[in-house]
Amino acid sequence: MKWFALSLLSIFLVLACVITRPVSMQTRERRVGEPLGDVVKVEVDLVVLDALVLQKKTGRIAGGMKQEDFILSEDGIKQQITHFSQDSYPLSVLLLVDRGGCLDPFGSAVHHATLEALKRLKPEDEVALMSYHNTAELIEGFTRDRSRIEEAMNRIPPHDEEADHCLNLAFFEAARYMIAAANPTGRRVIIVITGVTSNFDCDGPSGKAAMNEVFESGSVVCGLIPSSSEQRMESGIMRTATGIGGFFKVPTISINKLAEDTGGEVLDDKPENLDHAFNTLMDHLRSRYSIGFVSSNKKRDGTLRKLKLEIAPAAQKKSQSDKLVIKTRRSYIAPKS
Repeated sequence: MKWFALSLLSIFLVLACVITRPVSMQTRERRVGEPLGDVVKVEVDLVVLDALVLQKKTGRIAGGMKQEDFILSEDGIKQQITHFSQDSYPLSVLLLVDRGGCLDPFGSAVHHATLEALKRLKPEDEVALMSYHNTAELIEGFTRDRSRIEEAMNRIPPHDEEADHCLNLAFFEAARYMIAAANPTGRRVIIVITGVTSNFDCDGPSGKAAMNEVFESGSVVCGLIPSSSEQRMESGIMRTATGIGGFFKVPTISINKLAEDTGGEVLDDKPENLDHAFNTLMDHLRSRYSIGFVSSNKKRDGTLRKLKLEIAPAAQKKSQSDKLVIKTRRSYIAPKS
């Protein structure tokens, strides 16, 4: 049965390229009472999560929220919020560019959109650039020098349609590298530019291990998808294939799932309009509330703990015109002694 499933998946993968080919071609440990950016190891650990609040119907950012407007629980147990702000912390952004598969998601229009987005960053923001297919390669490390990133974008390896979309390896390496972020007070963000949002695990660290590394790094995962009819077909085939694979317990990884679990977003648009999606993403990243708490579970056991952040009924009632929804991380890795 498993052999049959893998054979069927292989057919799906071949079809993905044949059909879509163009005709013409963790939470860091922090001391309570110190600023959120201090990274130290002590007996009491402050867990920090960022939260984006949007109006459900319009997608507009909901500002003016207060600490008492939120209810937080860990593993079903209510927690006391001890730190709250909406300060504009600097960003540490890692751009992760897909170079494998049938279609190239980083054409000239997407290249231009990325350059335009970089211009919107503040001087204290830092950016790094990484590419991936069968392997992951750091093109340029974290820097606040925009010219270095612009030059590095010209060194992105060429697209290789014979290579795979090794998301498990890409996110594992990206999360590991995020530890090098120079902005511990900043929001650590992995932005992946790809046309395929799910894949089977390649050789190397498993998708599960990659997800744990992302949780450990405290990074938010976001996706930018240059959408076209060919891209939608390729991505749809991969979603179907990985769905079948999941039924047979074949290891897979999903960008949408990572974004959902870390409080990120996956946005798509036509390549020529992707600058708008990129700008929307940047605005959302800057409009997030920082919420900190000290867990009532004092065990330093390195376990995965589930988080649930909700809008308080009174605050939800005030927003009569549109329901408020929250995008934030859904879990974290507890410190380990």
